[in-house]
Amino acid sequence: MFSATFAATALPFSIPELKQKALAWANQFRLVAFYTSNQIDYPFGGFEELLAVSSDEPIPFDAQETFESLRSNLQAQQTTWCGFLNYDLKNQTEKLSSNNPDHIGFPSIFFFEPEVYVYFNTDIISINSSANNINFILSSILQTEPATPSANLSINVQQRVSKEKYIANVERVRAHILEGDVYELNYCMEFYAKEVTIQPLALYQALNEASPTPFSGYLKYEDKYLLCASPERFLKKDGATLISQPIKGTIRRGATPEEDQQLQHQLRHDEKELAENMMIVDLVRNDLSRSCATGTVKVTEMFGIYGFRQVSQMISTITGQLRPENDLVEALKGTFPMGSMTGAPKISAMQLIEELEDTKRGLYSGAFGYIKPNQDCDFNVVIRSIQYNASTSYLSFMVGSAITFDSDPEQEYAECLLKAQAILKVLS
Repeated sequence: MFSATFAATALPFSIPELKQKALAWANQFRLVAFYTSNQIDYPFGGFEELLAVSSDEPIPFDAQETFESLRSNLQAQQTTWCGFLNYDLKNQTEKLSSNNPDHIGFPSIFFFEPEVYVYFNTDIISINSSANNINFILSSILQTEPATPSANLSINVQQRVSKEKYIANVERVRAHILEGDVYELNYCMEFYAKEVTIQPLALYQALNEASPTPFSGYLKYEDKYLLCASPERFLKKDGATLISQPIKGTIRRGATPEEDQQLQHQLRHDEKELAENMMIVDLVRNDLSRSCATGTVKVTEMFGIYGFRQVSQMISTITGQLRPENDLVEALKGTFPMGSMTGAPKISAMQLIEELEDTKRGLYSGAFGYIKPNQDCDFNVVIRSIQYNASTSYLSFMVGSAITFDSDPEQEYAECLLKAQAILKVLS
């Protein structure tokens, strides 16, 4: 790869302006991945500020032996890979199936090796290219008009599951808990719109302005798009250290600093939310122990309260040290999908999810991120995200909440609507 670094002081635009111009320039390519932390302070950091593009084919994978195919392909990796793991890869980690309808059509795994990738830092940008054309790339970016953040005012969003059915299904989950089948389950529902035409990049920018998060991103895969405003990290690998940060516990932001502090205090001392968070922490600890050395899996923060634009969340952080004989693929297989999006016990929860939900999750509650050549990586959990298929003009997003026996169905329904708030705002 050819590489060059440019100081912001030597360029006619600020780093934030250059980032927006580069995004608009990138959108001409068939494969685009953009990651940003929105400069939000977060334990172990958020996403790096990275933009990657390619006109080539994505990396090929064996659909039946995906993880082994990933391991094989990583042996030939030359540069940073960008892409995702679809939730339905669960069928290759356990004996499970996915039979609900899928209206978007993302594959079970997708990565591409960029022709060009750009890192944005506080006062510099670094351009990397497979060809000796960096000055041309920079000139093209500088001449590109940035996309204007734009919400779409006429999209008729429909709810796949009625309130009555949602409440009935929550009661079914509570019955399964009483029977001992599960003790927590993340039940989700879809919002969708048919026959809609949007400008995905402009809509992503509107979503990112409305709801900035530390694991935000934009993906273009030919005619399919992910517009992601995720606050949750699935898995980060930094050397031998694995970091997972499940979210369980949500409350609205206050209208004043005093009300906000009061609401966060309420969340931190809510027995139901604490119990949910603790269950998932135990699950993630177990998942990490599959690939980490004995005695190294630790909870470095329990029940942390973090405020985002729309909601405050309860977040715990679990770390571990990867065993020398294990690689990144073993770490991913052992932890995927994120326990906060399944419930516990994990296999039973995923079986019930398939039975109760009306839509195949696909990329929702999967993981979007990047893998570096040294196999360090960072992946989010795909939540608070819009998916769009431009060929079928179908737009979709999903929201959910963790159901325990103590759950109040009306309150769980209200929590789902709260989580959908930012997306509904930019769509209406």
